[in-house]
Amino acid sequence: MLVSSKPSLDSSTLSFRSSLSPFQFLTNTTTNTATPSRSSTQIQCNLRELRDRISSVTNTQKITDAMKLVAAAKVRRAQEAVVNARPFSETLVEVLYNINEQLQVEDVDVPLTKVRPVKKVALLVVTGDRGLCGGFNNQILKKAEARIKQLKELGLEYTVISVGKKGNTYFTRRPYIPLDRVFEGSNLPTAKEAQAIADDVFSLFVSEEVDKVEMLYTKFVSLVKSDPVIHTLLPISPKGEICDINGTCVDAADDEFFRLTTKEGKLTVERDAIRTATPDFSPVLQFEQDPAQILDALLPLYLNSQILRSLQESLASELAARMTAMGAASDNASEIKKNLSRVYNRRRQAKITGEILEIVAGANALA
Repeated sequence: MLVSSKPSLDSSTLSFRSSLSPFQFLTNTTTNTATPSRSSTQIQCNLRELRDRISSVTNTQKITDAMKLVAAAKVRRAQEAVVNARPFSETLVEVLYNINEQLQVEDVDVPLTKVRPVKKVALLVVTGDRGLCGGFNNQILKKAEARIKQLKELGLEYTVISVGKKGNTYFTRRPYIPLDRVFEGSNLPTAKEAQAIADDVFSLFVSEEVDKVEMLYTKFVSLVKSDPVIHTLLPISPKGEICDINGTCVDAADDEFFRLTTKEGKLTVERDAIRTATPDFSPVLQFEQDPAQILDALLPLYLNSQILRSLQESLASELAARMTAMGAASDNASEIKKNLSRVYNRRRQAKITGEILEIVAGANALA
């Protein structure tokens, strides 16, 4: 009788080894040495599904990266629009200052500067047209809701003028909020769009349907920060001062604009405060028309420029918020892909190890 020096395996032992799952084998052998990570214990799928998930996350990351780059390019366009509009604004401020010097001793009766007892307020709310920009739209809508609540507590009537698809949808679905008119936004605000909004605001105020117009928009601070603000749009100061609801006013000649630059390989924003020069008119200069009539024609232009500037600030804030949101989404996709790849490699190695053990067990059984 032949006796083999190798240990023999009976059929029960072989069947036990064959039925052993490679994942169970890996878990049993590594229980005392390492604790499975939380990400690996939560993922319950086979290798093919893991490959599909990794591929899906990779494609999503490509999309978010592309959206981030597109938003950065649009921020530059918004920056150029602000810079290109500066010469007109500077000239307008210069003329307003000098005309006001001529009118210091006169009683000016200009409709846009008339202060009346406030009974009804119009709220001009500027939102974005698209989502995927973090809490940009929610912040300004919450600001509007808070202002509406304050007006109700003061016993004042109100109406809303909405600019932007997100705001239009929000207020349209809430019939208890009186909505005067809605305006669609665009990828790059133009003077024509601002003029349409200014005409509606002008007609409401001059016809005395409302006694005050407040504008709610998002002020662009930096690529990672934006502040929802409320400015009193009408009545405006004859000098064109910009005032908030607390009475804090900014001189029209004190302007600032943002500039998108690259610093140490990263996008950054620099804001420059510039004082517009307001040289006096020549003492021999004579007005062909009455200065009050000229002021009456200039203030609507100034109103239009302020609305256009606010639309540009809001658009820049939306694009910056989208850049930040898409950057965070890309980072999250990279982290998820890394975790999925780690789990995939572990399970693939466990499967290979289990197959090798089965081959060795079968060879030992036949020996």
